[in-house]
Amino acid sequence: MMRERPKAVSLTDSAAERVKSIMASREKGFLRVGVKNGGCAGMEYVMEYVEAPDAMDERVEDKGVEIVLESKALLFLLGTQIDYEVTALHSKFTFNNPNQTDACGCGESVTIIPVQEA
Repeated sequence: MMRERPKAVSLTDSAAERVKSIMASREKGFLRVGVKNGGCAGMEYVMEYVEAPDAMDERVEDKGVEIVLESKALLFLLGTQIDYEVTALHSKFTFNNPNQTDACGCGESVTIIPVQEA
C-alpha cells in the first residue's frame, strides 16, 4: 500500500476559511501562491488570482480549499504553512516557512533557501 504524499503547502483553519470566503465571490479561477525577487531581504511572497493553473503548477488541496503553487517557487515553499492573521490593526496572510532564513524589519520581504535534493 502506498502512503499519501505529503502536501507541499498546508493551510491553517483560519487561512482555509479566508480563501474560501475570497473565492466564493469569484465565479471561477484559482488562488496562486509563489515568490518573486524583491525587497531588502531578497524575496517576497506573492498571492494572485489566475483563471487556470499553468501546466507545471502544483495543485494543493487542504481543508476543502484548492490552491496552486507556482512551479518555479515550489522548492522555496515546500513545508510552508499559510495562516491568516487578524489583529486590531491589520489582517493578512502569513507564511510559516521552514526554508526561510531571514526577514526584513518591515516584514515585507524574506530570505529563502530552496530545498536541496537528497
